[in-house]
Amino acid sequence: MFSFFKKKSPAADAAPLLPPAGQEPAPVSVPEPAPVSAPPQAPLQTPVTPNPTKVTAEPQSPVAAEPAKAGWLRGLGLGGKAAAPASVPADTAPKNPSTQAPQASVAPITIAPEPASSRDSWMNRLKSGLRKTGSSIATVFTGTQIDEQLYEELEEALLMADTGVKATTHLLEDLKQRVKDSKTTDPAAVKDLLASALADLLAPLEKPLVIGEHSPTVIMVAGVNGAGKTTSIGKLTKHLADAGQSVLLAAADTFRAAAREQLGVWATRNTVEIISQEGGDPAAVSFDAVTAGKARGKDVVLVDTAGRLPTQLHLMEELKKIKRVVTKADASAPHQVLLVIDGNTGQNALNQVRAFDDALQLTGLIVTKLDGTAKGGVLAAIAQERPIPVYFIGVGEKVEDLETFSAKEFAQALLA
Repeated sequence: MFSFFKKKSPAADAAPLLPPAGQEPAPVSVPEPAPVSAPPQAPLQTPVTPNPTKVTAEPQSPVAAEPAKAGWLRGLGLGGKAAAPASVPADTAPKNPSTQAPQASVAPITIAPEPASSRDSWMNRLKSGLRKTGSSIATVFTGTQIDEQLYEELEEALLMADTGVKATTHLLEDLKQRVKDSKTTDPAAVKDLLASALADLLAPLEKPLVIGEHSPTVIMVAGVNGAGKTTSIGKLTKHLADAGQSVLLAAADTFRAAAREQLGVWATRNTVEIISQEGGDPAAVSFDAVTAGKARGKDVVLVDTAGRLPTQLHLMEELKKIKRVVTKADASAPHQVLLVIDGNTGQNALNQVRAFDDALQLTGLIVTKLDGTAKGGVLAAIAQERPIPVYFIGVGEKVEDLETFSAKEFAQALLA
């Protein structure tokens, strides 16, 4: 198609107009640009972006205001969450990274036993809880002389307390050597030597739980039905929330309505958030919880898995699946895999530890219901054959009846 209009070249447009011949060119005046006045601006304000994913209000940390209420979060001298300025509550601090001032790195918090002077109340409850186990052992030392009969009676008492053959043999050999070295002749003094030997045997189980090396710290909790798994999670949540740690619960026991409701009660009581789904896939709920925990800036995500017997192989495979899926949500998670065991089950508890450890590579144990059993010696068996750290022990239904494990305290309370 032809064009009937000829475009002017840029050069022609740019050429200056020449005056007629013999005429001076007129001077060209260039007007000065008018001053540009900037429109008035409002004073610069730092926008505060609320957290859109927050569902329920978190309790304010009582650590800064009332250190005594921090529960058993020990080692705060090693670090802890920096307290927010008094004029800006921690929950309303700016979330926008472009407007928020840089924060100092937060050191991990160690959950370890308190000094003995501040655990007198706990020691009384522990002694009372272990009375059924310790009474049969303590009666051995009521005689007047140290002989083979005393050792035979002690061996029988230890086995009846489900200490196990290996641990019992180890304790007797250690005790005989201590009696020989100290030249003890008083049977009552032998009981103190046994307490020292037991404390040394249990020492590898005493290890503090560290929170804060990862954000969030993902804790996966397993256990057989009836071991007190969900209740232990609720108690642990209470202590963590009271100490200023923001917790998100994951109700991954999706097929047992009572488990979801029970965990929901603890979530409401502790004013923490919970991820729950009726009849869904446990691994999917766990994935959603870890993802939400990262998005909402939680300190801890506690995953309550369904109760499983180690003999139910297909259900144990489901636990492995949960762990794999959690790793997809956070490559470093789960950071802790805890098993809750019932102290009443004795040697069967050791079998559970073996099975769950082989399947999940456990990092810690919670031993419950020691107040209702005469089989508390199973901790010695665990220390001898599968020394996985015992983070907490429970001797009652109250929140304060779940405490950090101390080998020395346990041995002294058992043989008090």
